Amino acid sequence: MTVDDLLVALEQRFPASDAEAWDHVGLSVGDPGSSISGICVALDATTDNVLAACEHGANVLLTHHPVYIKAPASFRPACSLQPSSSSALFEAARRGVSIVSLHTNLDRSREARDRLPSLVGMAAESSLEYPDDPERHGLGALVRTEDRTLREVSLACARAFRCEPRVWGALDRSVGRVAFLGGSLGDFGELAILSSADAVVCGEAGYHVCQDLCARGVGIILLGHDRSEEPFVDILKEACVSAGYDGGRISTIVRPRQWNTLRDEELA
Repeated sequence: MTVDDLLVALEQRFPASDAEAWDHVGLSVGDPGSSISGICVALDATTDNVLAACEHGANVLLTHHPVYIKAPASFRPACSLQPSSSSALFEAARRGVSIVSLHTNLDRSREARDRLPSLVGMAAESSLEYPDDPERHGLGALVRTEDRTLREVSLACARAFRCEPRVWGALDRSVGRVAFLGGSLGDFGELAILSSADAVVCGEAGYHVCQDLCARGVGIILLGHDRSEEPFVDILKEACVSAGYDGGRISTIVRPRQWNTLRDEELA
């Protein structure tokens, strides 16, 4: 299988037309005609992950997050004065690694919609973006759940996503409808309000956004951007296998945690 064969299969499954206009998806660097020696899947297209792909004998790094949204001015070795995407592209080109990313086009897929709620035993009814059209691809997910408290939903998310979420809202508040969105909430809090969601589970959201939604009766469960989207890495691997690539030649890069939450006893 060539890089281009993989690109065609992934494009059929996650059309680039589903991506946001500002997004950068598909092939960022590499030779479409080269034969694939191995694939590494990861959340981020970083220099470290390019090097890890080489260590695994892979010449394709398939990621959720693109190596850049706006291209750096130049591609150079790692330097604190240059954006990190500069060195990632430099190393990928130098070592013959193709970087392919499926970002907001994957976010809008049915697989992404179903995956996050399923981890906490819930089933998506529709996307958050198009709540009245369950068949349409859209960002996020809306689910109904038997009456649980915000505390119970938060604990279920903490276990499923292996994190210590920051929770806004009264923990004993009853939750009957939950909105899920991987990554940043952005302006989608308003859609959660319009969809009568009692709580939103997402990666991150601004302080004033959370404050406003909480004051309007919506609980917010913040998992951390990376924690909320790590399950999408499994979708990437599944897509490669569905495309006909040998699953035994696909490696998963699990990045060490980039941030930590200090417990109260550590601060005493």
